[in-house]
Amino acid sequence: RVSENAWVYGDARVFGNAWVYGDARVSENAWVYGDARVFGNARVFDNAWVYGNAKVYGDARVSGNARVYGNAEVFNTRHFFVQGPIGSRDGYVTFYRTKDDTVEVRCGCFSGSLQEFVNQVEETHGGSRYEKEYKLAAELAKVCIRLEGESR
Repeated sequence: RVSENAWVYGDARVFGNAWVYGDARVSENAWVYGDARVFGNARVFDNAWVYGNAKVYGDARVSGNARVYGNAEVFNTRHFFVQGPIGSRDGYVTFYRTKDDTVEVRCGCFSGSLQEFVNQVEETHGGSRYEKEYKLAAELAKVCIRLEGESR
């Protein structure tokens, strides 16, 4: 559903039980689906996907190859971080703030907490250059993503 002053344009898609409302904009090749909500002055564009129960609102800008999913609650551009191409499949990894004020990760078919991601990387890529790439991205995400309890 698209309502109020919201716009969906370009090749963007909104489907399932997703809602886009307020002054939100979804454009280019972005997808919003599942039970996701995009509202306020939020923008979702490029090839970004917002899905599951994710909420993107306020002045957040989600773009590139970001995959914001599940319990994500992004209301500031510094609530997510995307890195890529990276790893053995030259893909993209998205780190994002959850409604519980923690960081979760979406990478390929992996979805889980930051620590679960690091554990999986060690198990799958231990001792390789890919382990180093993914772990450096995780460390950078810890620095870049703003959680509410942190000083700015």
